[in-house]
Amino acid sequence: MRSTVLGASDGAASPVGNDASHGGPGPEFGPWLEKASILIVDDEPGMRNFLVRTLGPRAKRVEEAADCEEATALLDQHHFDVVILDNIMPGKSGVEWLTEQREIGFFSDAILMTAYADLDTAIKALRAGAVDFVLKPFRSNQILNAVARCLDRMRLRRENHVLRHELRATSDHVLLRDKLIGYSPQIQEIRETIARVAPLPTSILISGESGTGKEVTARSLHALSDRAEKPFVPINCAAIPSEMIEAELFGHVKGAFTGAQSARDGLFMHAQGGTLFLDEVGELSLATQSKLLRAIESRRVRPVGSEREAPVDLRFIFATNADLEAEVEAGRFRADLFYRINVMHIEMPPLSARGDDVLELAELFMTKLSKQLGVRAVPMDAAVRAGLTRYDWPGNVRELRNLIERTLILGKFPAEFRDELADQGSQVDRDETLDEMERRHILAMLHKTNGNRNEAARRLGVSRKTIDRKCASWEQE
Repeated sequence: MRSTVLGASDGAASPVGNDASHGGPGPEFGPWLEKASILIVDDEPGMRNFLVRTLGPRAKRVEEAADCEEATALLDQHHFDVVILDNIMPGKSGVEWLTEQREIGFFSDAILMTAYADLDTAIKALRAGAVDFVLKPFRSNQILNAVARCLDRMRLRRENHVLRHELRATSDHVLLRDKLIGYSPQIQEIRETIARVAPLPTSILISGESGTGKEVTARSLHALSDRAEKPFVPINCAAIPSEMIEAELFGHVKGAFTGAQSARDGLFMHAQGGTLFLDEVGELSLATQSKLLRAIESRRVRPVGSEREAPVDLRFIFATNADLEAEVEAGRFRADLFYRINVMHIEMPPLSARGDDVLELAELFMTKLSKQLGVRAVPMDAAVRAGLTRYDWPGNVRELRNLIERTLILGKFPAEFRDELADQGSQVDRDETLDEMERRHILAMLHKTNGNRNEAARRLGVSRKTIDRKCASWEQE
């Protein structure tokens, strides 16, 4: 067995005909080849050497095995994106070996090499799960194109699966998926935390009320990490039925349960190399929590019905709107899993604690949704802006988005979102100075909160000291 990583000798001549030059990865074979891991299984040293020289300089990792037993041992230890397999080998044919591997868990795409292009062999290869068929002798560009097709097919399959999963898991169109909006002190602090921990492999737990932007934060962490070009796979644990969650997460082999007519990779495998975001992790059953803990610690998953564990390379981000410490005390969440995922904790503030961020978010939603719906934006005057700031937002950002959409449909803001004092003040004197406007607005908020300066400061997004200082200066006038 020999392992090659980004480099191999070019000295030997091709044993399969005229060979192209062995330059760098090159765009003609797609962007995924240089990130791929490949296993070559062939009993002929010359063929293995040729394939290593062809693929080694272009792929991230290339390993070779001289027989089926050696290949099986390598598959038990590592994940390979593509397996290039000779059909005629001593003891066991490539098709027979591939059929056996599919039954116990085979997590790669297979390309079968053969010198006999008969229909029976081709049919058996397809039934065994081979995705491509290469006839000997072949040129280097033929095998490179076959590998590139496999990798592109794999990427499209995983992207489609993840997109279908996202469409099933969410009923709400999220406009702010990829960035945090606002400049409140809480959001600024979260941005700084994200910048510090994003490049690290550390597991992160994000907590907060529903609708506070936990997935937005998770996507920001992924975008700033070294895995940004790899998949980001979000999983809403509360949206998947408990009897299906294990198969969805870890995958399954053919015949593992009633209805499993073919093998399928789980979301762990679809996130390979990227970030797995487990939202509402507190909703998992204790049995699934145990399997999740093992997967996190070992970085290996066992699909339902499989005899083999598959290695995974993932960054884990978790989110919950529950108090997991209370869930641990109540026996509904495993203590060992809680301490394993709570390495770094980010707590998302409710929208009502973010001051004028609500106005920035409202303006963004108004602009985006008016274009989507094809209607004119509804102006937000001083009365509406004061009303939006005053409201408690129990549904947080999601509730704000729904309010803006409803406003666009009706053509006006609901009456309860108009602050009459602010409305009257804007009508009485539109030429007031900035100091007068600030004074009127603070006094109006104190009136709304029955003189509670702490609550007024929270709603205005300023400190209590600011309110005290302003009131003291007004009393001296």
